[in-house]
Amino acid sequence: MLRPLDAGQQVIVDDEELHLDEVRRLLHEHPVLVGARDKDIVSELQRLRDEVHTAKDEDKGAILSQYDNLFRVLEQLRKGRQTEEVDPDSPYFAHLRLREEGRTRDLFLGKATRIDHGLRIVDWRNAPISRIYYLYREADEYEEQLGDRVREGRVDARRTVSVSRGELRRVSAPQGSFVRGPTGWHKLRDDEPRLAGGEASSFHMHLQATGGRRRLGSGADLRPDKHLPDIAALIDPEQFELITRPESGLVVVRGGAGSGKTTVALHRVAYLAFQDPKRFRGERMRVLVWGRALRDYISYVLPSLGVHEVPVQTFSSWASMLVQRHFPFLPKKVAQDTPEAVSRIKLHPVMLDLTERRVAHHGHDRNARGAFDDWCNLFDKPEPLFAELAELAPGAFSADECEKICTWHRNQKRLLVNWIEGEKEEGAEVDAEDGALLLRLHQLRVGKLHGRRGKRPLDYTHLVVDEVQDLAPVELSVILDTLDKRRSGTLAGDTQQHVVEQSGFTSWNDLFERLGLPAKKLSTLRVSYRSTRQIMSFARGVLGELAEDETLPRALREGDPVELFRFTDHGGVVAFLADSLGELMTREKWASVAVITPHPSLSRMYADGLRRAHVPSVRLVEDQEFEFKPGVQVTEVNEVKGLEFDYVVLVETSARYYPDHEHSRRLLHVGTTRAAHQLWCTSVGSVSPLFSSSEIVG
Repeated sequence: MLRPLDAGQQVIVDDEELHLDEVRRLLHEHPVLVGARDKDIVSELQRLRDEVHTAKDEDKGAILSQYDNLFRVLEQLRKGRQTEEVDPDSPYFAHLRLREEGRTRDLFLGKATRIDHGLRIVDWRNAPISRIYYLYREADEYEEQLGDRVREGRVDARRTVSVSRGELRRVSAPQGSFVRGPTGWHKLRDDEPRLAGGEASSFHMHLQATGGRRRLGSGADLRPDKHLPDIAALIDPEQFELITRPESGLVVVRGGAGSGKTTVALHRVAYLAFQDPKRFRGERMRVLVWGRALRDYISYVLPSLGVHEVPVQTFSSWASMLVQRHFPFLPKKVAQDTPEAVSRIKLHPVMLDLTERRVAHHGHDRNARGAFDDWCNLFDKPEPLFAELAELAPGAFSADECEKICTWHRNQKRLLVNWIEGEKEEGAEVDAEDGALLLRLHQLRVGKLHGRRGKRPLDYTHLVVDEVQDLAPVELSVILDTLDKRRSGTLAGDTQQHVVEQSGFTSWNDLFERLGLPAKKLSTLRVSYRSTRQIMSFARGVLGELAEDETLPRALREGDPVELFRFTDHGGVVAFLADSLGELMTREKWASVAVITPHPSLSRMYADGLRRAHVPSVRLVEDQEFEFKPGVQVTEVNEVKGLEFDYVVLVETSARYYPDHEHSRRLLHVGTTRAAHQLWCTSVGSVSPLFSSSEIVG
């Protein structure tokens, strides 16, 4: 709801417009002059390049040497410059007015620094002054070490602003949020943050005949670009403390869906690169994520923060690259029919012990072939394996399962050995889980993995591992052993979103113990920035006893109730959604909608049905190939972890697909928490028993 501004609110908006006009005037009158020296060097390089073609043979060496030296000067000049300049069309995102010793000064936070000719814009990564913005609120007294002395004062004003194409579009202050509309400035309705712990979800149920009056749509100010946004202006004090932790050691961030885990991790990369650009160079850092969709989702964030050349990879693609580098004699083909027991043991925490035992008990060569021989010895005979597992992981595997594991492994080993010796048999392939095992055995048998160039050890200065709960302990061991001696890294995850059943993750404490990490390193984020209070309350009810915290995360927005629509057939659901989605996409052209199903066959059915009903921009998503733009995307629930959509429809939330089982609870929780503004559920079969923990109204 929009409301006209009162006199006091208009003063705030007028103040911000005056400051923006003055900053833009100074930026245009005093542009940063760069490139003149570049131009001279480039011209000289072109002259030398032309001259070498006509020079005498005895002179070419000197000319080429001069060319190389000049080229290095150009590289150093460009690297030494700040990567970003202040953009006059969007110069800052926050305004601070500080009072010290009776004097006031105005400071602005942006993505680059300009402190000259009356400009006071500082990069948000400049911790000494930005700490005041992130750690204090308006009217707070502060005392901070800024530079070489302690500064004391008061925050007279603290405002977040949105500037687009040189025009002030929004101002957020303790007095309210004000937006520019077609008819001038208005105040948004008050959405006071509130802690909703313990109260039941508002959950409305509609039968097919009575649900037609409901509609999707919140009227929110939606973004056309659906990649993870750069939200430096929204970082809260707790997140800022994690981002600016000392550069050595591991930071482990736990938080529920939408709490900013990934944001903290990526902003920490940007902060470290800003503080020590020589050490934290892009090529010496990595961001490892769970799936391709999450990789694509966050891909735009680091460049927008001024950090370039930091690869964002899935763990599987990163591990595959390293296996090919260290074990070039193995086939690249991956098995598609690995038995469940084999996958489970290769991801089980017990593999940390088994890999160490195999390396210790065999005297193989200290090279890649020796590490492969260690792999060959992992599962030799079922009886000794069963006895070993009974000692290390009692009850985890039966004698029959050990028989199946060893039979599969012996056959796989025979085919791979034949392949290495030149008999390229069709069935020679590795399991998807073998990459981590081979790399771990190489680390134990040979030592550090090596980089692309020669045998130089692979030692990253910083690693981010997102969705850590869906990686096996042996996979995390491989990752952590690629860090340099300072072991700087950020691990982010949420056990409530653990969707890979076989990953071997049990609990944070167990993970810390197995990897030798101190449990006190765990930091928990307790504010949900993505979803409304109603969605978060409903998602908590779905988790039931799996919820890790006694109270709900604090949600910053109110919204519509979560609604369930019951039908007698899928055709009725498709018709109902076609009407609702068609109306929504006409009314809110920037809306992103996820229609999330529990099975690929249902995804195909609903995508085809919605297309036939001429719903615009419908796309069936397979293999996590999401498009981060407005439209309707249809996919399965196990494909959407880590992503965000404006609106979500969970299709067929029935007892058949979501029984009362821990894995079902986590899957449904992941599906519900993808929604930012509104969540609908549909069911043709009997409604999932997981909904019984939520109050049904209507």
